[in-house]
Amino acid sequence: MQKRVKMAERPASERIKDFRQVNLGYTNEQAVEEAKRCLQCKKPFCVDGCPVEIDIPGFIKAIAAGNPLKAAAVLKQKNNLPAICGRVCPQEEQCEIKCILHSKGEPIGIGNLERFAADFEKEHYAKNNRHTALMPKNGIKVAVIGSGPAGLTCAGDLVKMGYLVTVYESLHKSGGVLRYGIPEFRLPDDILDYEIENLAKLGVNISLNTLVGRTKSVAELFDEGYKAVFIGTGAGLPNFLGVPGENLNHVYSANEFLVRVNLMRAFEFPLYDTPIYVGGHVVVIGGGNTAIDAARTALRLGAEEVNLVYRRSEQELPARREEVVHAQEEGVRLRLLTNPVKFSGDENGFVKEMECVKMELGDPDSSGRRRPKLIQNSNFTIRTDMAIIAIGLSPNPVLPSLTEKLERDDEGHLKIDDKYMTSIKGVFAGGDIVGGETVIQAMGMGKKAARSMNEYLKEINPKPS
Repeated sequence: MQKRVKMAERPASERIKDFRQVNLGYTNEQAVEEAKRCLQCKKPFCVDGCPVEIDIPGFIKAIAAGNPLKAAAVLKQKNNLPAICGRVCPQEEQCEIKCILHSKGEPIGIGNLERFAADFEKEHYAKNNRHTALMPKNGIKVAVIGSGPAGLTCAGDLVKMGYLVTVYESLHKSGGVLRYGIPEFRLPDDILDYEIENLAKLGVNISLNTLVGRTKSVAELFDEGYKAVFIGTGAGLPNFLGVPGENLNHVYSANEFLVRVNLMRAFEFPLYDTPIYVGGHVVVIGGGNTAIDAARTALRLGAEEVNLVYRRSEQELPARREEVVHAQEEGVRLRLLTNPVKFSGDENGFVKEMECVKMELGDPDSSGRRRPKLIQNSNFTIRTDMAIIAIGLSPNPVLPSLTEKLERDDEGHLKIDDKYMTSIKGVFAGGDIVGGETVIQAMGMGKKAARSMNEYLKEINPKPS
């Protein structure tokens, strides 16, 4: 059986010196070769694994036929952000794991092909004059709060349905977690800007520097004539360990660290006036994609040694396997079955070491992963002058806490029904604010919420002007 076409990568010794992309993408020839491996199944199980319902056989068939622009058009029928998904979506756990070839060897490189088609369109956009015309409008105004993956997807789908859509973003640049949470070497800003620009060409209006809840309320949006609202404000509240010494200087949340580097471009200091401290001996606590991103970013900013501390084994690491391999190639050391219990500092209040204990795995917990258990009297210390805590985020509390009658669960997530409507009529929500975990899950929620909003708006406006 023909092997999967491997995407070229920059060598680790070169890429740790800058923030340029690690994966180089397919050439035309490689893309066609990989696309021709697709069996074009009569029942494409791969589509069942895609949260945004892409016609996967359709876009791959177009690439195999030598027509990547048609492939991009097929992608955009369902996916408003294909160049982003081709880079950060965990296809190996979704569409590719359902590929029929997965059971016989290597599945089709669906994510790699998606990236190829989207990048090809970007590169040849002006040459082929493929500028998107504004969609016809029905005169009904809809507001979207938050410009992350859920909000952008919802806005794109709604504007295609004919609604007048305004996205409200609290920061000075749009993109949400796509911009502040994912490093340039995985998702370059020019790719994100291109995708958002395409949504603007469809007619999506984005209002920056507007913190709904403070600048204006949800009730005021309805007063301004919006007939429905989607909340996609994400998970901006960092979780901490709750151990002694966590408040020492140079102990950061991954959220703060990555926002400074990605959104505020600290990696281009002094061109951008955003200084950031990076220690020589860095520890990152966590095992998800954010932890891996923080560890790889610290290396690129000059750390001599980066230890990634995780309380389970490598098999349980929730981060994408590709990113873990890249991190190890670049020099990140995995300190597995290890859990922090205390930070110690110097006389000036700066962290100098982290005390840890060794763990062993017991029975599976509710997540299906084996539960880590403490090994008594196994304490040891790791030298560190900078610690980054990346153990997850809780829902952004600003808007929910300032919006009367907006109900939340015990973890702070907005409560929604099976139509993605919150406890307030006409207000819908999706993404991390309701419990989503990945970019593509958030996008899937945004898409489903857009459908429900369309149904709701047709009910209250059966004959729109």
